[in-house]
Amino acid sequence: MPNIVEMDRAVTLSDQLKSEEGPVVLINTFVVAPEDADRLLATWAADAAIMKAQPGFISTQLHRGIAGSGVFLNYAVWQSVAHFRAAFADPEFRARLADYPESATVSPHLFRKIEVSGICVA
Repeated sequence: MPNIVEMDRAVTLSDQLKSEEGPVVLINTFVVAPEDADRLLATWAADAAIMKAQPGFISTQLHRGIAGSGVFLNYAVWQSVAHFRAAFADPEFRARLADYPESATVSPHLFRKIEVSGICVA
């Protein structure tokens, strides 16, 4: 089971799961010992296949730090918090959490796009 570390100590993922916003982006960082990187990739791929089949799933992309880094970042788009909440509670997904390496630290957090004039659009 991975160790969960909140990105925001003031607003936890549990707090966010009570929201009814949408669409949302899940940013989830994973930090593992370099020797556990292959296990993390295999476990993440199995989890992503489960999530991809869930209602409201739009897309996902996994990134890895360069130069042998053990830091990974997942970016997943969901139609709404409600869709993500249901997928996150799925018993098959929850059971697979035990497959992550013990060295894994994960930090999931939900975001929404914002507009910054002249830079990016929502």
